Amino acid sequence: MPLTRLALITLALCLCGGLGGWLASYTLLPLPWLLGSLVACAIPAIAIPRLLPPDYRFPMTFRIIFIAIIGLVIGAQVSPELLSQPTALAISMGAIVAFVPIAFAVNYLIFRRIGGYDHATAYYSSAPGGLIEAITMGEEAGADIRRLVTQQFLRITGVIALVPLGLSLWEGHPVGSAAGMGLSAPDMPINWPLLIAAQIAGITLGKLLRLPAWQLTGALLASAALALLGYPLSIPAWLMQLAQVIVGTSLGMRFAGLSRDMLIRGLGLSILSVSAMLILGGVIALLIGPATGQDFKVLLITFAPGGVNEMALVALSLNANPAFVTLHHVFRITVTVLALGVMKRTLTRPKG
Repeated sequence: MPLTRLALITLALCLCGGLGGWLASYTLLPLPWLLGSLVACAIPAIAIPRLLPPDYRFPMTFRIIFIAIIGLVIGAQVSPELLSQPTALAISMGAIVAFVPIAFAVNYLIFRRIGGYDHATAYYSSAPGGLIEAITMGEEAGADIRRLVTQQFLRITGVIALVPLGLSLWEGHPVGSAAGMGLSAPDMPINWPLLIAAQIAGITLGKLLRLPAWQLTGALLASAALALLGYPLSIPAWLMQLAQVIVGTSLGMRFAGLSRDMLIRGLGLSILSVSAMLILGGVIALLIGPATGQDFKVLLITFAPGGVNEMALVALSLNANPAFVTLHHVFRITVTVLALGVMKRTLTRPKG
């Protein structure tokens, strides 16, 4: 596709997403700029499958720029206190190791027994993380790629929608962005040259080191290093809102081409799967809360199996410790990818 045409289509989609986010910002919807843009783009993508050219793909390079911004915000809030309690950190990390196989098993029963999916599709749809790895390995194993993609995208979408809503019900009042909480500190001066340099360095570092969710974690490490050296970065509120719109728009467009029947069936299974994982995460959060000294809200977000980028935004909007939450989500994805790798030889069909 010609670059000019690609840019115009992407701009139109982002404007549509921005309109959805702006409208949602006047409601009590949690993460309005993210979820509003997602819904605004997902609805036409599903309802009008031929709306976009068949060769159009949302440019990932463009998305990476804004995911890195989220990483910079999180890294700026890193402090020595994060690693000051190694015992508590070991307990929460150990709980992640327990969470992943239990979530795998519960999800597999849902997709295999209730959904009727074949073995490979059910297994890779059950992964509580590692979206790209699960889709790639699942395709090699002969899984139904359309159902697998649907379930993995619905997992992320369901978590980022249900967690803030569930916490609002738990607290008895709106929380986070639904209560008007911001995502940045607008009073701090913005050092644009340092911010841009940290963003470029973070993206480069993350890709070279092949870090999990490298688009975010590389920028997080660069920003964290600056924070520990006494140069914390500040991100303006409008830039954080724009980052949410870009992430939401790109997520919404991933529903393009999905049939309504498949989406409705996948949505029902996803509600069961996500609910089961959130209940499991909630139980673990209650059990380890006293030993870790962390608030239940923080731990629930820590165990909620959404995407790293999206859960980082949830943590920021709910005023949870975003560095603590992101650290555990990166570890959850690492453990999940290791589990996927262990089963790869068993599930992969020989070629030919």
